[in-house]
Amino acid sequence: MLFLLGLLLLVGCEIESTSTPLPTPDPGGETWWQVYFTDPNRLNDPDALDGSIEAELIDRIEGAQESIHIAAFEFNLTPVAQALIAAHENGVEVQWVTDDENGLEADSEEGHGQFAMLQGADIEVRDDGRGALMHNKFIIFDGKTVWTGATNLTVNGIFHNNNNVIVIDSPPVAAMFEREFSEMWAGEFGPKSPSTVNQQQTSVVGTPIQVLFASEDEAISYIIPLLSGAQESIHFMVFSFTYDGMGEAMLERAGTGVEVTGIFETRGSETEFSELPPLYCAGLPVRQDGNPSTFHHKVIVIDGRIVITGSLNFSNNADENNDENVVILNNPAIAAQYLREFERRWVEAKQPNLADMNCN
Repeated sequence: MLFLLGLLLLVGCEIESTSTPLPTPDPGGETWWQVYFTDPNRLNDPDALDGSIEAELIDRIEGAQESIHIAAFEFNLTPVAQALIAAHENGVEVQWVTDDENGLEADSEEGHGQFAMLQGADIEVRDDGRGALMHNKFIIFDGKTVWTGATNLTVNGIFHNNNNVIVIDSPPVAAMFEREFSEMWAGEFGPKSPSTVNQQQTSVVGTPIQVLFASEDEAISYIIPLLSGAQESIHFMVFSFTYDGMGEAMLERAGTGVEVTGIFETRGSETEFSELPPLYCAGLPVRQDGNPSTFHHKVIVIDGRIVITGSLNFSNNADENNDENVVILNNPAIAAQYLREFERRWVEAKQPNLADMNCN
């Protein structure tokens, strides 16, 4: 927890990084991070990979030299399967942990079969074999680079939904994810898996980074103090937001003059469990997304510099039962990328219908 307080205090550090929203990172320099966003309005054809997140992923698979360890909820990208098979045939260790119902069991459905392709090439795929979700979407390349965020490795995830990916080139960060991957590979899932949260902090080129894994780390208990420490602004983009403590922290900050604004996936946002009605009824500028498919982000940006992202939906179930990951970084340049995505999606979003909010 002291490390997270340090995230709030550290500002003005020199930052070595560049990134662009889409389609590819700035080719002008070697950097330790890149951020990517899907663009369903423009890049929505799974047969046209150029400029897409899938093309970037395939490039990284083709560049792997030693190992590719994947923890991903679901999968139906044939070109990615083919790239993984080629890497395996070239001597790269490829291992995959997935969800049982939404991963291996779904592989028999129409449009799937990619896990069978991997298994047919002697690539081992293991699932969690339990009722809660193995909901991660992370990949570790060669024990030194981590790919994570909200993006499922599916056609919908990359070409139709609003999503994000952050790639971090850091062996210490990769080691944290490798430890979590090894636990799941050994069959340790959910709240009974060991927590190593005290070993999940580092600094990369002056940027403090905290990694959290649900459910063993009780991730939201680390997020709420960051919300409560906001001094200027909180911007969020969320698929599912039903965790009352987070909503209460935002309302408290708004009451002190902090700008609190956010975008909700429309589906499910008007229920009694959603945080949209209490925030809207309190007069906060919150909207419902404008994507006819799915608004799948799980992002918070605090004071224009602290970024919270990963696979974790802001719900009790995700925090207490699922396998998830969260990355927290204090880096204004990274935050600027996510705020630009927020601005793009804000323009598309719509005001909630007052009659649906039950403000009385």
